Amino acid sequence: MKKIMSIAGLVAAFLLSCSVWAGEAEVRKVAQSFVGDQVQIDGVRKTNMLGLYEIQIGPDVYYMDEKGAYFIEGQIIDVKNKRNLTAERKNKLAQINFSDLPLGLAIKQVRGNGKRVFATFEDPNCGYCKRLAKDLQGMTDVTIYTFIYPILAQDSVDKARNIMCSPNQAKAWNDWMLNGVVPPTLKCDISPEKVVALGQKLNVRGTPNIFLADGSRIGGAVPAAELEKQLNAVAQK
Repeated sequence: MKKIMSIAGLVAAFLLSCSVWAGEAEVRKVAQSFVGDQVQIDGVRKTNMLGLYEIQIGPDVYYMDEKGAYFIEGQIIDVKNKRNLTAERKNKLAQINFSDLPLGLAIKQVRGNGKRVFATFEDPNCGYCKRLAKDLQGMTDVTIYTFIYPILAQDSVDKARNIMCSPNQAKAWNDWMLNGVVPPTLKCDISPEKVVALGQKLNVRGTPNIFLADGSRIGGAVPAAELEKQLNAVAQK
């Protein structure tokens, strides 16, 4: 009987502690106090991981325990399935409406039937972007919109302007990215600053950055096989 009462007491204590655990409103209040009033918290959401709450600040994701005692910066990895759950969530939050992209600012390339559509933000001096350019040469049945996003150096801005002012933008871009052929100095009304402003609006913080036709985002370089897989998944929706 004493053992039964002991278990009952533990259950009662557990339920009592649950009653004082914080909810979304309380967690938001504590998180806001921690980050300061000048930082805008865009969302607070209860996750199904370890009782944690997700704290969204702009494009970034943080976590707080349900008692509001710990603010956690880092990534949560699903070890069994080898999935970066934090990265997946950030990509979900970073989705855009693809049809809203001003595609007139991009270099358009069509290969094969062009049915699989995506857009990239790339800096002409980005090594990973050059690797992506080589990978894309082996892909078919795609339409690629390349926004030249010169954020690494003034030389990037100069190359972006010269490529965009070229009478054959796609050739000038591929000549540089694939073969290192420096584009000639040209002048025109095209302004790389418009793409920079667009990228900043979309929270593009690095290159390459890829947007698929469903608005989902791939941040950073990915193997060609992985890009093919995701393009096919979007095409089948």
